[in-house]
Amino acid sequence: MTTPIFLIGFMGSGKTTWGKKIANKLGIPFVDLDQEIVAHIGMSIPEYFTAFGEEKFRQLESDFLKRQQGKEAVISTGGGTPCYYDNMQWMKENGLSLYLYHTPQSLWARLSASDLKKRPVLQGFSGDELLDFITTKLQERAPFYEQADIQFEQIHTTLDDIIDRIEKQ
Repeated sequence: MTTPIFLIGFMGSGKTTWGKKIANKLGIPFVDLDQEIVAHIGMSIPEYFTAFGEEKFRQLESDFLKRQQGKEAVISTGGGTPCYYDNMQWMKENGLSLYLYHTPQSLWARLSASDLKKRPVLQGFSGDELLDFITTKLQERAPFYEQADIQFEQIHTTLDDIIDRIEKQ
């Protein structure tokens, strides 16, 4: 495979974890788009959101995404990356996209157990409010996520299953 593999899905869906496993199995580099951005801007994404706002971040994110053109790598995108500008269309035209699907309840359980301070859009949410937010946001983002070339529910999928589907594309 000589094009990027883009992992998309809601925050907390396992894009980084699966991305590293897939990259390792395929023998190609792994790129975490958020980490690339943080290294460039010299601050955390929540700090950037506070200082410059979400719109500026989304522009920066789109620029960094498009810098991945032609790279043979597995690229973990941010949860909102496919939903802004022409990012989803661009990923489909310039690589292979994989959507890591989870139910709202599964995402709620995973995110509730994580450090929410690292996730700027979740600030101030907990319990049922967090579940409601996830459910609503997931419904908004589904039309973008569901355009992916490959979709899988990562809880019931093995690494070999994913690799097999990638190789068949």
